[in-house]
Amino acid sequence: MKRHLFLPLALMVVFALSRLPGCLPDNFSAAYAVMFCAGVYFPGRLAWWLPLVTMLVTDLGLNLYYQMNLGIPAFDLGLLKYLGINYGAYAVLIWLGRRFRARDNFMSLLGGGILGAILFYVITNTAAWLFNPFHNPEYTRTLAGWLIALTRGTAGYPPTWEFFRNTLMSGGLFTGLFAGAMKLGAALEKPAEAEPEPEEAEAPQEVEA
Repeated sequence: MKRHLFLPLALMVVFALSRLPGCLPDNFSAAYAVMFCAGVYFPGRLAWWLPLVTMLVTDLGLNLYYQMNLGIPAFDLGLLKYLGINYGAYAVLIWLGRRFRARDNFMSLLGGGILGAILFYVITNTAAWLFNPFHNPEYTRTLAGWLIALTRGTAGYPPTWEFFRNTLMSGGLFTGLFAGAMKLGAALEKPAEAEPEPEEAEAPQEVEA
């Protein structure tokens, strides 16, 4: 298999496995970094459809698991609307990754991954406040309600600032790992430049008397 197809497919397999229940801590996901790095490294349309299809297939599997084993109404219309908002945010992360280049330095790519995680958090929590699919009473259509959505969240659940912390940590960690692995692989594949051979010294010319 060609390298430009093997690497994206291998990354998607690892990403899909990381979504198995209990594989990673709560609200700690590789999704933000995967979407951003797909935009940076995947060629053409592959950068769009492969990560989004992988996310869709794993979301369907997780929803079936939660509904059948935990009794959670995972296909409730309100939840599906919220998932749709997430997919819009994922598309923004891929778009952001397309603004970068694979040859950009490591710190620039790491910063891009962290910026993507921040954008995902702000977009999804703002949409949850604006559309309020679960009818949370705290999410009033005021500035105070928006700030509650970004910091404290709704009663009975962990505060959203913890989600923000984990989003930043996971986005930075997985972006750093993937970008670092890609740069290391590129460095190892780069052929060693042949050292120039020393020039032979020219023999001194005899001066005629």
